[in-house]
Amino acid sequence: MAKNLPSDFTDKILAKDRISFGDVRRLKRDILPDGIASRGQAEALLGLDRAVTKADAAWERWLVTTIVDFVVWAERPTGIVDEDTALWLAAALRAHAGTRAGKRGRLIAREIAEEAHAFENDALATLAGIGAASPRPRRNREPATEPALAAQL
Repeated sequence: MAKNLPSDFTDKILAKDRISFGDVRRLKRDILPDGIASRGQAEALLGLDRAVTKADAAWERWLVTTIVDFVVWAERPTGIVDEDTALWLAAALRAHAGTRAGKRGRLIAREIAEEAHAFENDALATLAGIGAASPRPRRNREPATEPALAAQL
């Protein structure tokens, strides 16, 4: 993380085990004013998100928006998510499926699906698979009987 984000910044957050509104403001204003410049920075932010137990609501909004902007608009070709980018992002987001960070990963994938103009090959399927990594168990339901169906009509 240290080479992609300033170590004093990450050390402070890890020591607090929390990302505050002030931390988000510092990221936006001083550390990444032009957004994410590399996959390494994106991975560092996602790693930071996984490492802390508490985060201000502004963190989720900023992180999701920043990752989506990087994947859709900074990665080339612009506006198109290629298969390599989708595979990289899926691996980065799947690292902690089922956790708070996993839910945030599914939100990022949904936002990218809405924002991108196009997807190459199986990129969309790869992103869609992020939520399917740990399916919820289904409850067994009794099959509907004919009288129950008639009552619904």
